[in-house]
Amino acid sequence: MSFKITIQPSQHSFTTDAEETILDAALDHGLVLPYSCRNGACGMCKGKVLEGSVDYGKAQPFMLSDEEKVKGLALFCCAKPLSDLVIESHEVTRSQDIPVKMLPCRVEKMTKVAHDVMVLSLKLPANERLQFLSGQYIDILQKDDKPRSFSLANAPHDDAFLELHIRNIAGGKFTQHVFNGMKERDILRIKGPLGSFFLHEDSDKPIVFVASGTGFAPVKAIIEHALHIGFKREMHFYWGVRKVADLYMLDKIKTWEAQGIKFTPVVSDEAWDGRSGFVHQAVLEDFKDLSGYVVYACGAPVVVEAAHRDFTSQRSLANEAFYSDVFTFVAKV
Repeated sequence: MSFKITIQPSQHSFTTDAEETILDAALDHGLVLPYSCRNGACGMCKGKVLEGSVDYGKAQPFMLSDEEKVKGLALFCCAKPLSDLVIESHEVTRSQDIPVKMLPCRVEKMTKVAHDVMVLSLKLPANERLQFLSGQYIDILQKDDKPRSFSLANAPHDDAFLELHIRNIAGGKFTQHVFNGMKERDILRIKGPLGSFFLHEDSDKPIVFVASGTGFAPVKAIIEHALHIGFKREMHFYWGVRKVADLYMLDKIKTWEAQGIKFTPVVSDEAWDGRSGFVHQAVLEDFKDLSGYVVYACGAPVVVEAAHRDFTSQRSLANEAFYSDVFTFVAKV
């Protein structure tokens, strides 16, 4: 049996069945309610049931008392609908709405996807989840007090692990450790989520993504989130790399293309059958007017800066329609 759930004050609504928690159902429909642990222990997802009835599930008594239940409160990460519901809950639409945490995590898996790119899968403690917006990043905290920032490459609905794409940079102390010293089951400390680079869902303009190198990571997160929530906007993805071998996860990109994403790889330092040169130049060649678009650019500073300069000055892109995340690098000390 399916039930209709309406969120107040936004008036957003969705349907679910009795086997899915209110939080999981909302996330599946692209509606982000506050949450953290997802097991009834932290209280971040506590909200009010204005109409209807729920099964309170595994809510911890110290986090949801009988008196609170009488008042209509429930933990939406545990509660399941027993009827159509009207609930009262804030919806997360801004990075400022999400608390920044410092957490330990375990290196669950290390996968080398290119000669100089390692994908790390990080596992948080069993009673913790990290709420974030697609495209945000985390800091990895080091004993020398110089954090290393890496974008989250997984979408918020796929948060069992945190996925990072690490490029092996000559002179990079942490990246050298990842490739030469780190082992699965190592423990790291992280801080996040951080950053204002994330999908802005309130616009109906088509999107152009421009990434260089591992700038692919946050773009991957945003695209996977957009596809998951049924985004209907036109989306173009331009990915600039030096060599063809630098293109990774192409099978995944093929699945995006099958869902309507227009993908253009651009190689700068070797001859091949596809587009060559600078990635932002390929966008300039393909679009004579960007005034009706929004652009998400991520990667090396020179790429992001050139894209912003030329798109706004030569293709009429509005300054406020350019979102960016510049990857800088911390040298070995």
